[in-house]
Amino acid sequence: MGAQLRVYKRRIQAVTATKKITKAMEMIAASRIVKAQRKVAASQPYATELTRAVTAVATGSDANHPLTTEVETPTRAAVLLITSDRGLAGGYSSNAIKAAERLRERLASEGKEVDTYIVGRKGVAYYGFRERKVIDSWTGFTDNPAYSDAKRVAAPLIEAIQNETAEGGVDELHIVFTEFVSMMTQNAVDARMLPLSLDEAAEESTRKGEILPLFEFEPSAEDVLDALLPRYVESRIYNALLQAAASEHAARRRAMKSATDNAGDLIKSLSRLANAARQAEITQEISEIVGGASALADATAGSDK
Repeated sequence: MGAQLRVYKRRIQAVTATKKITKAMEMIAASRIVKAQRKVAASQPYATELTRAVTAVATGSDANHPLTTEVETPTRAAVLLITSDRGLAGGYSSNAIKAAERLRERLASEGKEVDTYIVGRKGVAYYGFRERKVIDSWTGFTDNPAYSDAKRVAAPLIEAIQNETAEGGVDELHIVFTEFVSMMTQNAVDARMLPLSLDEAAEESTRKGEILPLFEFEPSAEDVLDALLPRYVESRIYNALLQAAASEHAARRRAMKSATDNAGDLIKSLSRLANAARQAEITQEISEIVGGASALADATAGSDK
């Protein structure tokens, strides 16, 4: 019985240590969410105004540019998938991967070949384990991305959309990331970055009561779009990276809180079992003492006769 009590005590000590770790990770994730939310809010105005400028240039000219012109029969699409570098975040990465798989199936059903680009070790490991082709990948910054990281990710995508040759060129750019809605809600979404849907952009501006400004283009609308294309892609990717980082921290906080609560429940259950084992051990010792005293008393009474 003593051995069983020692087992329970060792398990309680191990679970208590794990609970301290998960509680610390929960607090760290909670503190990082606030910073990530601020970065998302700070990046939003720039992305909004840049989209308005691109829309104004495109609607005010008849320029044939990959930023705004739909390919008549698209055959190739690039998909950028954003996952996490670390685990312990619940279903954060797996949800993004599932959304990318659904997008891939939809594009394939439309007769488009898909080139995959991945951010985050979880996505790289998923595709590597299944021996699927990945054009390029980036790791090491998913929990705290900088604009320089977005520029590195955007560079090969911009080159692919600008490449008009059959080898390496793509007709569409899509991005899959986890959108931060609230502390409790994060949704894996896919969006088409290029070509930019002018109807949707104009409708969004109209819904907000905005009027697209009129511009005169020097030297030409094509040159303006050439200059705006990298900035637009970089800003979209940067905003997606920031939203994904905030979502990752929120998912990790929720997962660690659940782990901490489960550890607390397990400690209570083990403590009850340990107390029951200890009481059983005490009862057995008392029974042995009483039995020994009774036997001694019987032996003494027999010798007196």
